[in-house]
Amino acid sequence: MKASTFEYMKSSVSAERRALEALYETMDAAEFGKTMDYLLNSTLTVLSACGSSGFAAKKFAHSLCCVECPAKFVPPSEAVHGGMGALKKGNLLMLVSKGGKTDELIPLVSIAKAKGAHIVLITANKDSELARDADAVLLLPNVPESDRYGVMSTSSFAATAAIFDALMVGIMEEKDYALSDFALIHPGGAVGKRIN
Repeated sequence: MKASTFEYMKSSVSAERRALEALYETMDAAEFGKTMDYLLNSTLTVLSACGSSGFAAKKFAHSLCCVECPAKFVPPSEAVHGGMGALKKGNLLMLVSKGGKTDELIPLVSIAKAKGAHIVLITANKDSELARDADAVLLLPNVPESDRYGVMSTSSFAATAAIFDALMVGIMEEKDYALSDFALIHPGGAVGKRIN
């Protein structure tokens, strides 16, 4: 490994730390509150995003199921080929688009609106087309990515994951979610062995 490489690696961690600190300082209680209401009152949350954001959204769909809030991730390519049929009136569509103008996500908004579903967007661009159509917008901090070219989803991915984790923790608190409830649905793995 080149002598400079480890310093770049450490600077990546530092950049992501700054992103999380910026997120912490700018979290909007009103927007998070609306999102929590939608999540808690929806019989299904559908998540969609492209690329790295999609992986964060998939993880959140799983997290929601772990706290007994039914959710599924639908890739944008499948969403416009019938996948949005899962969405019903009063349900929630959550989208992630750092720039707020991901072409693949734009058709999903009109479908959700026609079906009477709520829309939450996670983005760094509050003035974007997707943000204008959303019922709630959770802002990512406008900080650089951690790679030397500023193109890899690193700092923004960390912040997206942190937003999703904060929402999951909030749901557990609002529902007074019990460890016994989690034990029932998570008997597998080291966690399952520890709590069962």
